[in-house]
Amino acid sequence: MKFNTKGISKKLIHRIIQPFYLLAAVTLLCSHDLFIKMDTYFLKPNQEAVLSLYNGTFEESENTISPDRLLDASVLSHGNRVRISAEQWKDQDSTITQLPFITGEAGTYVVGVSTKERSLKQTAKDFNDYLKHDGVLDMLKERTETNTLDQDVNESYQKHVKAIYQVGNVKTEDWKTVLGYPIEFVPVSNPYEKYSGQSLDVKLLLDGQPLAGQLVYADHITHAHAHSHDDHSHQHSHDHEHADHDHTHTSGQQLRTNEQGIITVDLPEDGIYFLRTIHMAKVENSDITHESKWSTLTFEVTHEHGAHTHTHHHDHDHEHHHEAEFPTWLFIIGSIAVIGVLFMVFRTKE
Repeated sequence: MKFNTKGISKKLIHRIIQPFYLLAAVTLLCSHDLFIKMDTYFLKPNQEAVLSLYNGTFEESENTISPDRLLDASVLSHGNRVRISAEQWKDQDSTITQLPFITGEAGTYVVGVSTKERSLKQTAKDFNDYLKHDGVLDMLKERTETNTLDQDVNESYQKHVKAIYQVGNVKTEDWKTVLGYPIEFVPVSNPYEKYSGQSLDVKLLLDGQPLAGQLVYADHITHAHAHSHDDHSHQHSHDHEHADHDHTHTSGQQLRTNEQGIITVDLPEDGIYFLRTIHMAKVENSDITHESKWSTLTFEVTHEHGAHTHTHHHDHDHEHHHEAEFPTWLFIIGSIAVIGVLFMVFRTKE
């Protein structure tokens, strides 16, 4: 009996590589949000720090951002806007682009990154899946109602992202400065004058004007010893510890801007908060069928005495440390007793 080894080999190879085709397809379908991420957004003056661009989700970057893709990268402080040159960016690896820097004097800082427009052709199915996955629900609803779910698209997209971080204890007014991006979040008040358990109003601008009725997603990650204002904070902290590794594009708070383009973001506990939105519109009489503008904003929140949080815990531990030490007075008495015993021993020997 002879076997068709050639046919078997082809089938075997096909079965082996098929999962990789599927993986590539999934990767293409999963669009990438862009975030400005730091280990902490509370820094000291003249401190060495690193800013990372996460292109994917807030917790995992899928690829780097080439400096030639950037329309703008700048830092705003004390009323001065300083451009970040292309040479300052460094790739940590194949997935994360970083900016090492040294902080300046105390104040509230804003850093922004804006990318050039790109286009992507997608099949109807891929586009519909992407709309659902990324929470662009208004466009998905429109395609459903107009019976255009079967139409392929050529989407133009651009990303405009910001982060606000606090250096030292001095609060400055730079947080409210509009960077002039096609779409951007602008807080109504300084995030660093808000604390966990409170809320923050944020305005969304499209081409400089308030954008009403836009879906926005707000989420956060906590630190290991974050404080919670939930009534079941102990249980919540354990639940969130697992949830931190399972954030999706549409997890967290789902909000919609009011007529003034404002959303109210709840700040239930200490942590790093990030907002994201994708504004999408159809384009007529062009090779481009849809235009999307992406925006994110990141900042950190702590409890009202947050500036002393680590010091407080350190002092607390320090006090217990002293309580556990051998008391000085007992050491002195013991030493005198030992000397007395030794004196008696030597005297007896004499």
